[in-house]
Amino acid sequence: MTTLEQARPLSAADDDIGREKRLRMYRMLLELRLCEKRAYDLFLQNLVKGTSHLSLGQEAVAAGFALGMRRDDYTFCTYRGHAHTLARGAAMAGVLGELMGRACGVTAGKGGSMHLTSVEHGAMGSYAIIGAHLPVACGAAWSAQYRGTDQVTVCFFGDGTTNIGAFHEALNFAVVWKLPVVFVCENNLYMEYTPIGTVTAVAHPAADRASAYGLDPVIVDGNDADAVFRVAAKAFERARAGEGPALIEAKTYRHSGHSRADPAKYRPQGELEQWLQRDPVNLYRERLVTLGYPELDLRSIEQDTARRVDEATQSAKASPTPALDLIHKDVWANGGSAWRN
Repeated sequence: MTTLEQARPLSAADDDIGREKRLRMYRMLLELRLCEKRAYDLFLQNLVKGTSHLSLGQEAVAAGFALGMRRDDYTFCTYRGHAHTLARGAAMAGVLGELMGRACGVTAGKGGSMHLTSVEHGAMGSYAIIGAHLPVACGAAWSAQYRGTDQVTVCFFGDGTTNIGAFHEALNFAVVWKLPVVFVCENNLYMEYTPIGTVTAVAHPAADRASAYGLDPVIVDGNDADAVFRVAAKAFERARAGEGPALIEAKTYRHSGHSRADPAKYRPQGELEQWLQRDPVNLYRERLVTLGYPELDLRSIEQDTARRVDEATQSAKASPTPALDLIHKDVWANGGSAWRN
């Protein structure tokens, strides 16, 4: 039986998450939302090189998992990876600068929107090839298992990936080796332009396949950051205890098209409006108000976050383009072309 994890009504007295984590969560949700909006603005100004894939509407998945992770845990994500990279602690100026191809970018402006990487923050790369990173994530988990570090690898992917061979191969490998890896399907209902339900034999593309690998089927409300955090915490606890992998399907929705070139005209009329009523940022703010968090404190967080996004934008814009002598860096094993020659 597929389980759906939803946040239960709470009073301030029995809040199991606590004030510190809740305020961190809200600040993170705002940062992810405002940075993505700024990325869209920069794209319209012709400052973002190439296309970009925004996660507007999906912020609760990135924030909920990141809040439960240790600093030395690993994150692997897709080309829609801005939010996941920021949630692990990468600088806003570094992410926005990378989108604009500036030297201050997290990979010195050489990778762009679809290849964000910040190893120092455990963000082990965004992968543009569908499903390619799942076996790589298994490798990182295997390394942690071998070294006995209790590190957990979290691997995010879209619903379309569940129909890719690498998804099944990685799940099988992870279960056989009891790897400390948590697979997270961000099911936003669409695989690029095609509704996932029209090309998949089961109703829940990830959860309904879990039993084939001996895993519990778990579905979480991906727009509820608290529900995501609780599910993540359980999966992390199991993985650190040596009990193996988990497969979690987070039901969510992207507010914009697949990429900046996509007007998303294929969506049924009224669908977007229904999901906007469950905007994850608004939902979380409303919950904090219900729990008695002062309006003044929330406004202070909102104003501070907006200011920091503005400052990061200006810093990234002021950064130069990468120097030509970086062209061979990160290409060969020793960081230069001498190794090959």
